[in-house]
Amino acid sequence: MALTKGNEAAIKVRDLTKSYKSLKVLKGISFNVKRGSIFALLGSNGAGKTTAINILSTLLIPNSGSAEIEGFDVVKYPNNVRSKISLTGQYSTVDELLTTRENLTMIGNLLHLSDVKPQVIDLLTRFDLLEDADRPVSTFSGGMKRRLDIAMSLLGNPSVIFLDEPTTGLDPKSRISTWEMIKELASVGITIFLTTQYLEEAEYLADKIAILHDGKIVIEGSVAEIKQIIPTVFVILNLNNKTDTYKALNIFSNKNAQVIEGTNNVKVESNGTIPDISDILKKIEMNNIAADSFEQKKPTLESVFLKIVNNEVE
Repeated sequence: MALTKGNEAAIKVRDLTKSYKSLKVLKGISFNVKRGSIFALLGSNGAGKTTAINILSTLLIPNSGSAEIEGFDVVKYPNNVRSKISLTGQYSTVDELLTTRENLTMIGNLLHLSDVKPQVIDLLTRFDLLEDADRPVSTFSGGMKRRLDIAMSLLGNPSVIFLDEPTTGLDPKSRISTWEMIKELASVGITIFLTTQYLEEAEYLADKIAILHDGKIVIEGSVAEIKQIIPTVFVILNLNNKTDTYKALNIFSNKNAQVIEGTNNVKVESNGTIPDISDILKKIEMNNIAADSFEQKKPTLESVFLKIVNNEVE
């Protein structure tokens, strides 16, 4: 199934709030998700990520604000929204007593699909489950169950898929396999909205990221745009001994030099320009500091995220 990509938003959220008695979980969040893109909502535990997904998938009603999926308001037209979406939660929803084929057929029947059998065969093939079609799901690995979970979510041809922590508990190989499946879905025009605590997952997958903190979207943009919050580059000096380590700390105290724990190596802040890095290396040479090598490290999404949640970035 190929859907139309474009700049039009598949998801529109405006000033959305949600409280549970005195606890304010969402405090007026707003964002758009472009059709056919992968959007990642990041946040610490309890930040409100799952609450946001539950509102967008019509499982919760917001206190105020609005949200639209493919042009339908989630409160006014929940049935229309449900016909456009699919939701895969943190935990597997497959029936382990059934086979792969039976799980897919059951969901197709619940959706009242008239052409269940060809869709089941297509999904078994696409998700490399055809050889295991008649095996009980109880014999599957976590990665295979997740593949089946996502395959089940495609029954009925949804245009928007919500993935809440899609790779929680998976081994590294299964996580990478799941990432490739998500990329493939977006490549045919399906809009993917995912929450994750794995920042490398968001960095690899997402076209756009929003960080939810204290009930608010504190920053939104591409990975490259978000990393610009911390323009600093770190130069790692790999030194030979503690004497040179202390000398380097003193020389580069104006560049917030720090020892990397358990080593003689020193981390020095830089603006990443050639003149600035050249100046650091000249000072190493002028002060007879024995350095085996150096490396340059750019800010990661994780470093930005930690600064935001620790209130170090305004």
